[in-house]
Amino acid sequence: MLAKAREVCLAQPEATEQIAWGEPTWRLGGKLFAQFDDHHHGGEHVSIWLPAPEGAQGALIDAEPEHIWRPPYVGHLGWIAVKLDTDPPWPMVEALVAQAHQLIASKQKPKRVTASRPTTRRRRS
Repeated sequence: MLAKAREVCLAQPEATEQIAWGEPTWRLGGKLFAQFDDHHHGGEHVSIWLPAPEGAQGALIDAEPEHIWRPPYVGHLGWIAVKLDTDPPWPMVEALVAQAHQLIASKQKPKRVTASRPTTRRRRS
């Protein structure tokens, strides 16, 4: 499950992996967009935690209650957790990871692009 979650998360543009709280997390520009949960603090499922768009958490849980739940710590912020040990449809997991990645990307400031200046030399007289 971890290998597949890692593959899906690292397929996102500019995604990096970092261990935090004893679990793999995936980030974009240092901001968390996914966290693996292998029975963290005695939880009953192996899951991947993801931010969801504002107001979407309840609808996602209602649509897939056997696969999606409200995680501790970040659930009150609208995050969801996908139960990976319940054999979820991976296209759904991939879509939710991509959505979480895009949500974080949309909150980041655009990178500055600086044009290179031609080098000019002054002549000394």
